[in-house]
Amino acid sequence: MTAPVSMRAQRGATLIVGLILLVLITLMVSTAFLMSAGNLKAVANMQFRGEAIAAANRAIEQVLASPFTEAPVAEEIQVDINSDGAADYTVWIGDAAGAPVFDPPLRKPTCVGATKALPALSSSVTLPVTFSSDDYWNTVWDIDAGVRDPISGASIRVRQGIRKLLSKAEKNALCI
Repeated sequence: MTAPVSMRAQRGATLIVGLILLVLITLMVSTAFLMSAGNLKAVANMQFRGEAIAAANRAIEQVLASPFTEAPVAEEIQVDINSDGAADYTVWIGDAAGAPVFDPPLRKPTCVGATKALPALSSSVTLPVTFSSDDYWNTVWDIDAGVRDPISGASIRVRQGIRKLLSKAEKNALCI
C-alpha cells in the first residue's frame, strides 16, 4: 500500500523547518557570545582606567612627598597597585626619558604662579626681624602624570595643581 501524495510531499518539510530553527538558534547564541565579549572589553577598559588613575595619583603623592621644588625634573615611577611586590604600572611625571608620546607632551613639575604670603592676622608670637612674611610666597605648581597600558595602548593623563610655600629666593629661582 502506498502513502497518499500529500503525505509524501510533507516528509521533507520537517527537515527544512528543523534546519531553519537550528540556524536561528546558532545565530542567537553567536550574537550573545559577541555581545558578552564586547561587554567584557568595556569592563576591562574601565578597570584599567580606574587603576591607571590610582597609579598616577599615587605617583603624584610620591612626588609631593619628595623635595620636588629643589630641582623639578621629569621622572619615571613604578607603582605597585595590588601590593604584590611587582610594579603594575609605570607612571611618567613629565616627559621623562623612555616615556611614550603623549599629546601634548607631559610637563615636568612646573611653577605656574606665585603670590606674596599674607602675614598672620593676629598673633602674640614675635618673629625675629630676619623672618618676615615678605620673604615667603605661595607658589602654585602643576604636576602632570601619564600612564600607558603597553598591551592595549590605552593611556590616561592626570594633572594636579598644588600650592607650596617657598622663600623669596626659592621663588625667584624656580618661578617665572
